Amino acid sequence: MDKSGSDFPNRRAVLTAAGIGAAGLAVAPLLSACTGVPTVATPSGSASLLPAPPGQIAPLLDKPKVTNALAQLDGLIRNALEQTGLPGMAVAVVHQDEVVYSKGFGVREVGKPEEIGPDTVFQLASVSKPMASTVVAGVVGRRVIDWNDRVIEHNKNFALKDDYVTRNATFADLLSHRSGLKTGSGDLLEDLGFDRAYILGHLNQEPLDTFRSSYNYSNFGYTEGGQAAADAMKMSWEDLADEILFRPLGMSASSYRHSAYEKASNRATIHVPLGNKVWAAKHRRDADSEAPAGGASSSVRDLAKWLRLQLGKGSYEGKPVIDAAALQTTHVPHTVSGPASAPAARSRFYGLGWNVSYDDQARLQVGHSGAFNLGAATAVSMLPGEQLAIVALTNGRPQGIPEAVTAGFLDTAQHGSPTVDWLTFTAAVFKQIDESEKPKVDYTRAPADASPAKANSAYTGTYGNSYYGPLVVLEQGGRLAMKMGPSGSPTTFPLTHFDGGTFSFESIGENANGLAGALFAAPVRGTSPSVTLDFYDRTGLGTFRRTSEG
Repeated sequence: MDKSGSDFPNRRAVLTAAGIGAAGLAVAPLLSACTGVPTVATPSGSASLLPAPPGQIAPLLDKPKVTNALAQLDGLIRNALEQTGLPGMAVAVVHQDEVVYSKGFGVREVGKPEEIGPDTVFQLASVSKPMASTVVAGVVGRRVIDWNDRVIEHNKNFALKDDYVTRNATFADLLSHRSGLKTGSGDLLEDLGFDRAYILGHLNQEPLDTFRSSYNYSNFGYTEGGQAAADAMKMSWEDLADEILFRPLGMSASSYRHSAYEKASNRATIHVPLGNKVWAAKHRRDADSEAPAGGASSSVRDLAKWLRLQLGKGSYEGKPVIDAAALQTTHVPHTVSGPASAPAARSRFYGLGWNVSYDDQARLQVGHSGAFNLGAATAVSMLPGEQLAIVALTNGRPQGIPEAVTAGFLDTAQHGSPTVDWLTFTAAVFKQIDESEKPKVDYTRAPADASPAKANSAYTGTYGNSYYGPLVVLEQGGRLAMKMGPSGSPTTFPLTHFDGGTFSFESIGENANGLAGALFAAPVRGTSPSVTLDFYDRTGLGTFRRTSEG
């Protein structure tokens, strides 16, 4: 929390902490009531009483159970769209190396007739992470890097605030969020428009939590891991993903380039809710700077191929694509993401790009959610031992909808019908998240006894900051404004007086949460020596010090 109390947690981190995306939220205990003799599903889907191989759990879901769940999936999706007004969704299911479901629902953009289908391209948000770890697993399989290699061996420019961490952080550390980088490190630089190189080059100013004994969901820590793998291959990240994953699987609609998404003729536009089931396409979300962590786009037809690869232990249609051992390492717990809250409770884990958990039958469950506040929500869930996976993509701001669909499907496969009203349950979780993101200071209401501001000349001028770069405060039409961001394309923020030397401005980007404050220090010899932007001060980096007069 910054000094003004404007606290806004990263939504994707909260989802992970809540367990959403880990095979469909709390689906683990709800998929655990199956009784009877453990069976092994044969390729035809019939049941065999053969025991599971040593160290493995016998499958419990045969083809008839999955078929029954598939028969109810259309209704589950249509109900979600009806209750929320969500413009559209696409869903695919893979079972026993077969794509058994692939459909689209709704429209690509509100007010336009084009419908969503299996080939419609969506922005994936953080579902980009498990795809990225698949790519890095491909590099590991080629023996170019190892999961336990120190990142600095492959990227000499890599640096974090602590020298020991810089010298010892591995690919596994970065891709499991245990490097010590705090949640949201670098995210506000992205919102301002800085590119990947700038952001990664400034992570060394971010304060660190304890190395390898803390879990903090970090988009740019993750991005550094993917970028370093690309550096080791002497390729761009985008080209690496094409070579390792997309071309071998024929994922022609998939890319880590935002330009590819925007060029797609069949793409879903992102939307935000306006209330009363009304949605609007208001924003553009370019996540190129954090591409390995959140910049992928794809269709459910393509993602079904990727899920077949995951369930096929790195092989696709009988051909090895990703080294099986390297891929399996991504599904293994690497850090505790949610410690057990009671003696009988289970802890949650994070692997390499995957949330990892185990149900009452000790079955492995892996999954991930994706969330763009600007208008996209996605979820993927897998039960590898059951050879079952589902992915749901939507073109609306997160409200728990794809998580409800994936959880509801897996619940139905286990019990014959949903045992929980998943949409109501996940909606309540997301409402709680939205409440937590509201700023603590209401800058829309100036105090009744507000003190007047000084003359504009007391605040105008240039202020320096080693992390965010220069901040220019200027006068426009008799009012104050400030400019900050990349030198070639800074953003102008109009300032509105609030109280004394405090002014408000509208926050921008993926992490925006309404009005924030610019707190100018008391003038010394007629001018303010510094200004602190509470929105940008979450880790103590938001103070700008005067370098020149206005």
